[in-house]
Formats: sequence, structure tokens, C-alpha cells
Amino acid sequence: MVHVDEALIVRRWRRYGADRLYVTGESGARLGCVDLQSGEVIVDQPAAEAGVRRAAQAYLRADVTELVLPLTLDKQLGSLDALDGPPAGEPSGSAQSARRERGGSVRTRLDRLTQEGWQVVHGVPLGRQGTVVDHLLLGPGGIFTVTERAHPGRRVRVEGRSIEVDGRPVPYLRDVRLEAARVQGLLRSAVGSQLRVRGVLVLQGVLDLLPDEQPDEPLVVARHDVPGIFRGLPERLEAPRVDAVAAIARQRTTWQR
Repeated sequence: MVHVDEALIVRRWRRYGADRLYVTGESGARLGCVDLQSGEVIVDQPAAEAGVRRAAQAYLRADVTELVLPLTLDKQLGSLDALDGPPAGEPSGSAQSARRERGGSVRTRLDRLTQEGWQVVHGVPLGRQGTVVDHLLLGPGGIFTVTERAHPGRRVRVEGRSIEVDGRPVPYLRDVRLEAARVQGLLRSAVGSQLRVRGVLVLQGVLDLLPDEQPDEPLVVARHDVPGIFRGLPERLEAPRVDAVAAIARQRTTWQR
């Protein structure tokens, strides 16, 4: 077993037509890998699945050759297991620590809304391909997937249906749109009724954001606009409906399809 105080190390391996991410503990013990071509997640230790998924997601966003996450396996598992545990408005210290490396500031901002009739589910695992939704926000203004992309010091231009980082196009809008659609489909299937899920992309960087030309889907906002942007939305869901859907969203079986 991996010791509680270990870091997680992610390395990419590309040879002979294969493309995989390998996740190991600080001691060198292999925890699992993610096949980037098929999306398959293979774990060497069943209890390590949550850590492998999160580490792989963090690596793909970091744009580095090797990533060391100063996280404990137990903390990462605690964050995922919270789907079946206490309400999102009462996150454990372990869960908060495990998410800090992957946008804890946005998490903290969203958690402020829990005092205003909103609920948040963090780290939602979609299927078995290693995809993790950063945050699922449910409240009076509707249901949203919330994804952050941070580029400190880099120029990020949003115009119409395109986003560029230092002049280089990035597929963030497409990714967020597809993620929201998948969450919507799974939630509708689990709840048994029609629900709308809107994707929200939270950007950090030197922003050139043209709000009048933003696409309807998803919503693109600067990090400092969270959580205020949600407070100003018209009411779409009543409190009992929010509670009922949030309870289903916290069940791991809702997302394993």
C-alpha cells in the first residue's frame, strides 16, 4: 500500500504507437496508468483509482513533462468518496486539500454559494475513462459544470466561438460544451426528467474577454466574477428540486455509465 504522506508522480510514455500516462507513488510503486488513445484507466491497486484519475487530469492541464502532486492518496480518495458522503456545502479538510492543486480558489468561491441555496459537487468522475468534472453547481439559477483553465501572465483572448492563448487556438469551448452535454445526459437518465446543464468556463490570465460576442454555450467568465455571476441569474429551480437533483448527483452510480 502507498504511505499516507506520499506524493503522486505522473509521467508520459510514448513509444511503439502507444501513448500512456503512468502514475506512481513517491516510493516508485506503480498505482496505475491511463491510455490516452483509448481512454482506458488501468489501476494496479483498486483503492488508487481515484488518485490515478485525478493525477492524470492534473497532468494534462499542466503542460509539463513530469508532474509531482504533493497530495496524499487518502485525501484524493476522500474527495471522490464525498460523492456518496456529506453535502457539498460541508467539505472535509482532506477534500479541500486534495483539490487545492487543481483550482482550489474556484472551489472556495463556489462553496460560498452554499449559504445561499446552492449546492456543489466537486470532482465528478464521468464513466471509466478518467474524465473528471471539476465542479458541478446546482442552485436557484440552474445546473452548471464549472471548469477552470489558468494561464497566469499569458494573454487569453475570447472572441465569438474561439479562444486563443498567446495567439494559439485552444479547444476549451468545445471541451466544456461536450462535458456539459454528457453530464446533462447522465443526470436526465438518473433523475428521469428533463434537465438543462450549462457549461461554464472560468479563465485566469491576462484576459481579452468580449462579452457581447460570447457564444450562448458555454458561459465564459473571469475567475474574479465567481461566484457573483451566479447570484445574478434568474431563478429556474426551486429549493426542493435542487436538493433532490443534488442528492442524485452525489451518488457514484449516477456517473458510472
